[in-house]
Amino acid sequence: MPKTPRPTDAELQILRVLWTAGPSTVREVHDALAGARTVAYTTTLKTLQVMTEKGLTIREEHRGQHLYRPRHAETDMQRRLVRDLLDRAFGGSTSKLVIQALASKPASPEDLREIRRLLTPRGAAGKGRRS
Repeated sequence: MPKTPRPTDAELQILRVLWTAGPSTVREVHDALAGARTVAYTTTLKTLQVMTEKGLTIREEHRGQHLYRPRHAETDMQRRLVRDLLDRAFGGSTSKLVIQALASKPASPEDLREIRRLLTPRGAAGKGRRS
């Protein structure tokens, strides 16, 4: 299976629209992006075509309209991007990545709870409990 290319910033904006809205026409994507950036409809169309060629989106025909949807789930793409960043910028060091992430933007109490949950060894939750 060929490696999925890293999306550009503009492609990520489009992917966010598709992850949120689901399969969408070029017009729907273009309208959703209108507040975030000023770009011609034809640019949105061309970007979606390139994204399909790159394997980032899938184009389907539905009732005479072309609908675009992301090829990969949002969490899968996020993991790919983090793995790439981890390797390229942090030499594979998870601790360096986490330290820099937390130093650059403080985590909310909800984020800290989730981080603690993820750091708790999976077997620890069942220790001391009897069936």
